[in-house]
This record gives sequence, C-alpha cells and structure tokens, in this order.
Amino acid sequence: MSFSVSSLTNYTKENEALLVSSSVLGAKTAALIKSAGNVMVGVKSAETINIMDTDAFFQAGGTCGWNASGTTSFTQRTVTVGKIKVQESLCPKALEAKYLQKALPTGSQYDSIPFEQDYSDRKAKTIASQLETAIWQGDTGSANGNLNKFDGLIKLIGAASGVVDANVSGYVSGAPLTSITATNVIALFDGVYKAIPAKVVSADDMTIFCGVDTFRTYTIALKNANMFNYAFDGKADSEFVLPGTSIKVVAVNGLNGTNDVYAMRLSNLFLGTDLLNEEEKFEIFFAKEADEVRFAAEFKMGVNIAFPDEIVKVAI
Repeated sequence: MSFSVSSLTNYTKENEALLVSSSVLGAKTAALIKSAGNVMVGVKSAETINIMDTDAFFQAGGTCGWNASGTTSFTQRTVTVGKIKVQESLCPKALEAKYLQKALPTGSQYDSIPFEQDYSDRKAKTIASQLETAIWQGDTGSANGNLNKFDGLIKLIGAASGVVDANVSGYVSGAPLTSITATNVIALFDGVYKAIPAKVVSADDMTIFCGVDTFRTYTIALKNANMFNYAFDGKADSEFVLPGTSIKVVAVNGLNGTNDVYAMRLSNLFLGTDLLNEEEKFEIFFAKEADEVRFAAEFKMGVNIAFPDEIVKVAI
C-alpha cells in the first residue's frame, strides 16, 4: 500500500535531487565525508582507494656519484557498495475510516494523498537515519536487514592492521575498560588523544567520533569536574573541542549503543555510491493497475578507510 500526489510526475522530478541528497548523503557521517571531498560516485560494485606512499633518505652531499635509495609504494583499499532498495505501497482508501478521511479529496478514486511533502520528508530522514547506523555498524553477516547490505566502519576498522588500540593501560588508567562511566570517561578521551599518532595529531581535520550517549556522559563529567573552559561552538548537543586541544569531538547516532570511540582524520574516510546513474530512483507514483500509490528508492552505499595506522579506536 502506498501514497502519492495529484501532480505526481512533476513533483517527483522537482524533488528527486532533494530526496537523494537528504536520504543518501543526509546521514551525518556521510555529510562529514562529503565535506572532506571523499565521496566516490558511479560505483556499481566496488572501487579502490588508490594510495601512494614514499620515503626519503638523506645522503651526504658535496660529492659526485649516484647512490639510489628510497621506495615509492602503491597500495589499495576497496570500497564495496551494497545495493539497497526501499519500496512501499499504501492504499489511500485505507484512510477513509480514520480521521485522515478529512484530508482526502472528494470521490472514491484517489491517485494522490494530501500530505505528500510531509511523507517524502519523513521517508528521506528515516532512510538517512538508518544509513547513518549502517555506515558505522553495517555487517554483511548480520541478520538485521538494515545492517547487512554493506560492511560499516566498526567492522572494517576492527579488521584492519595497524589501528592503534587506546583501551590499554599505556593510554587509559585502569584499562582495558569494560564500560564507559562518568568516572572513567574523561580519562578515556584523554587516552584516545594520547594515542593519536604524532604525525597526524595536529591535522586540522582530526576528529574523535563517539555515540550521542557517550558524548552526553562525557559532557556531564566535564561539567561536574568544573571544566568550564571548553568550547561548544554553538553545537552543544553534538560536538565541541576536546579541552586543551584543537580536535573536535563529534557525536554521531551511528555509534549509539556501541560504547566505541574512534579518532581519525575526515580525509581518511571514503564513501562510495552510484548517485549519478539513472537507476538511482526516488519516486512517488500512482500505479493504476493496482489502484495504489507507490514509493520507490534504489541506491548503492559503501564505506572504507585509507590509512588504518592513522586511526585510534576504543572498542568496549
């Protein structure tokens, strides 16, 4: 069963880009990756992040001769996208016996609903919310249909070699921690900061990610410790600068309920999708043969990281 509008064709065309933007790139983490310029478009199945690295060995100058040294290496990490579709149909006639009948047009034939804009906005936000969770918690081995379309950052970072584990006594007192509490959360975030590799700790896009639940525990602990000198920059419920540093702590719903904390550069995150292709359809249309209105969305999504050795994790 599904919903639609009387001027459905025009509405769909005019709002298709908005639906795509709000749903696929509207998830907070996806938007942050987009802000770093790391959205890979046109990905049908998988695409590689191509990485070049090089070293430099200083030699004594002032003499003739040639003594080659150093290596330039090329490596790859793969972004594999999941193929996702959302389909819904609702019969407007099912509204006749409810209070919503007042919003229906006169007559017994309906090819639209009067609240298509609200429906479209809510649908786009719901898709974005579910994608936000999948970006972090996605696992192709999961029994959850909303999480098993592609592997998320938690699984990918967990499987990568070189990631710095901050949940050890060298970084956090009393580690390994088995839970995050008001008593240990300040020490935990200080330990994450301490564990960030020196070569990237001063990067202007270095970010510490945590769930909104962990973020609240942290901010309450800071206030209770009378640490009032931290800056919220107008986003008190979602991000602030780690006290004494220039690194942002950002709360994302995708990490809610995990107790995980990650530190990495935004430029180290990559997102793959196929938004520029015709098969990426977000439509609301009247299916005359079924006498119902339908919503259809189809898209691809996948994520990965480029440099595991620049990432710090606390997985509890």
